[in-house]
Amino acid sequence: MLLIVNLLGGVGLFLLGMTMLTDGLKLAAGGALERILAAWTRTRLYGMLTGILVTALVQSSTAMTVAAIGFVNAGLLSFTSALWVVFGSNLGSSVTGWLVALIGFKFQIDAFALPFIGVGMALKLSGEGTRRGGLGGTLAGFGLLFLGIDLLKDGFGGLSPADLPEMSRDLGGMLMAVLVGLLLTIILQASSATLTIALTAVAGGMVTLEVAAAIVIGANIGTTLTGIVAAINATPNARRLAAAHVFFNVVTAIVAFALLSPLLKLIHYIGVHFVGDGNPVTQLVIFHTGFNALGVLLMWPLSTPLVRFLQGRFQTVEEDELRPRYLDMNVATVPALALQALRRELARMGHLALQLAHEATQLNPTHLPRTVPPPQAETRLARKLAVVEQLQKQIGSFVSQMSRQPLHQDVADKLPELLRIATHFDTLSRVMYHVGVVGAHDVRSVDLGETGGTRQDAAGASGELPSDLPSAVAPVFIAAQAFFKAADPESEARSAEGKWLASEARDAFEDTYQATKARLLHAGAGGHFQVTEVYDWLARLSDLRRAVEQGHKASQRLSAMSDLAPTPTNVTEMPPFRETVPAEPPRRTSDTVVDSVL
Repeated sequence: MLLIVNLLGGVGLFLLGMTMLTDGLKLAAGGALERILAAWTRTRLYGMLTGILVTALVQSSTAMTVAAIGFVNAGLLSFTSALWVVFGSNLGSSVTGWLVALIGFKFQIDAFALPFIGVGMALKLSGEGTRRGGLGGTLAGFGLLFLGIDLLKDGFGGLSPADLPEMSRDLGGMLMAVLVGLLLTIILQASSATLTIALTAVAGGMVTLEVAAAIVIGANIGTTLTGIVAAINATPNARRLAAAHVFFNVVTAIVAFALLSPLLKLIHYIGVHFVGDGNPVTQLVIFHTGFNALGVLLMWPLSTPLVRFLQGRFQTVEEDELRPRYLDMNVATVPALALQALRRELARMGHLALQLAHEATQLNPTHLPRTVPPPQAETRLARKLAVVEQLQKQIGSFVSQMSRQPLHQDVADKLPELLRIATHFDTLSRVMYHVGVVGAHDVRSVDLGETGGTRQDAAGASGELPSDLPSAVAPVFIAAQAFFKAADPESEARSAEGKWLASEARDAFEDTYQATKARLLHAGAGGHFQVTEVYDWLARLSDLRRAVEQGHKASQRLSAMSDLAPTPTNVTEMPPFRETVPAEPPRRTSDTVVDSVL
């Protein structure tokens, strides 16, 4: 019974020390961890070295992996940068094994562990929540960690091999050892704890080196569970990172298990002839370091195809929308096809921009009484804005690619017009994002029971001025909503008369805007409404009018582009514009395209 208590107490002290050490270092570092990850991950080599260094400092590859997933989730790290941080953290986790082997089994632990705990707790209690307190927690955790190792040594020292489940050196026994390591790591939530148990078991003669190595392999697989849990409901990049972590650890474990016997023979030779130590504890630490290094070497050539594969998984609607649907660099060399592709991509961009505008308008007084929008309303608008901005960049890059080749002047003249349309849609999205955010904040900060208005107020029944400002301005937002629907280039309701419908909706909006503006100014001057509130609403209506103007310009220009030449059936036999090719050779249009847009 005492042996079981020692083992449980040793594991508990080790985990408590590891937690205090990790948390203390995070507190002592302050924001340095974020700055290090942001600045030192420019290349995969830097990312790997950062992962090794930070993991060696915080003494937890699990904490490093979860932190990397969190940073990717928050957008502080890109997926490719974080990938090598995670790979490096696996290699950095071997530092724990070296500390245990070099200190835990070769020194009188009480001689330094207890002073570390005493000094550390004094610093922690006297500086709670400060960096000094974090440093104290680190020192105390370091001492508790090694006290736990001491208890584990005592516990395994009282056991004999017959007291443990039989794990022979055959395939079945080794697979059982892998399973034991995996389950231990899942239960303890720390591969370092499993490694320490394996080291103390080998030191006490409870298991052979081969069995202990198999347990360590299982621990490497089990440590991926925490990353998987951290990636649940996270962003696609965070889930891709967790999947890459699983792939790295599983592939490394399979290779290490397949090469277990030759690896241990090589390590024994290195330990005896180069390190001068045939101790199985040292050999197990070398094995742990070696097979993690082997995993990094395996991933070096595989990382690029792995990134490509994972980027095609865990996709969201927003990520699908971020990718151009019609632009292809293969058609950029055929002007007629490229213009058709640009026309279609601009229509898609316009559809997304006007969808954003519609949602932003709904966050303002269009339906009375007003309701509180969901908490994620602003986030949805931000994502849609990011999609529109990304598509504008993609369209600009495609146009630049076209303009680098000789083009006929008729084609070159159309490119600035296409960029103008993209600019109009982008400006509309930015303005309506602001209108939507202000509307969401406004409706959350007022008493809807008093200022919500009614549908009759919104309609301005009997020509009387509504009793509140939201009801007074609601007709303008309703008119804007009607325009955004009419101007949508991919709307099901849009017909061949779409250009005329958009102009009619825009004229209706303008009439409503001017009438409402005049009424608000008269009401403010007459004391019916507070003048400052009138100014605030007029500023928002002015932004709304600007967005409608941008949408109208884009709609008219896009409708004018709809009569592009049909795609040739065989562009190789009929070069476009043969009859109108000028005598002089075509000129590059990179500069003229940009100048024409401004």
